[in-house]
Amino acid sequence: MTAFVGLLGYAKSRISLKTLFRNFYTTAKLNHGEYEWQDPKSPDEVVNITFVTKDGEKVPVKGKVGDNVLYLAHRYKIPMEGACEASLACTTCHIYVKSDHELTPPEEKEEDLLDMAPFLKENSRLGCQIILTKDLEGLELELPKATRNFYVDGHTPAPH
Repeated sequence: MTAFVGLLGYAKSRISLKTLFRNFYTTAKLNHGEYEWQDPKSPDEVVNITFVTKDGEKVPVKGKVGDNVLYLAHRYKIPMEGACEASLACTTCHIYVKSDHELTPPEEKEEDLLDMAPFLKENSRLGCQIILTKDLEGLELELPKATRNFYVDGHTPAPH
C-alpha cells in the first residue's frame, strides 16, 4: 500500500493519473484459456499436432504458437479435464508425449504431481505445462486410459 501511495504522490506531481494508468493496459485483456480459442493470425503461427484419444482415435488439431495444450484440447472437444484450470494443482491433464520432440524440461512441481498420476510412463507430462512452439510441429499426444479425476467416471469436461 505504501508503494501505491508513493506512486500516487509521484503521479500528482509529474503526470495525470489517467495518463499513468492508461499505460498499464496496452493490450486487450484475455481471460484464462481464451487465447487458445482464437485462430492463428498467419500461417507462420500454425502448429499442427495430433491427439490420440483413449480409444486410439487420432484427432489432428491446428494450434498456434503460444497455445496451452490443455485449453487447445478443450477447444477441439478432446476429453482432457484440467480440473485445476492449469494452476499446476492436479493431474487430470496427464498426457503421453508420443513424438520425439524436445519439450522444455518439467519443473519440480510438475514432476511431483506426475508421481501421483495413474499409469505414469517415462513420456508422461501435464498438458497444462506444454506451450506450443514451431519446433513442436507434428507433436503427437496420447491420453492415458484413466486419470485421477475429481468427478465420477464418465464425466465429460467442459471449458469454463
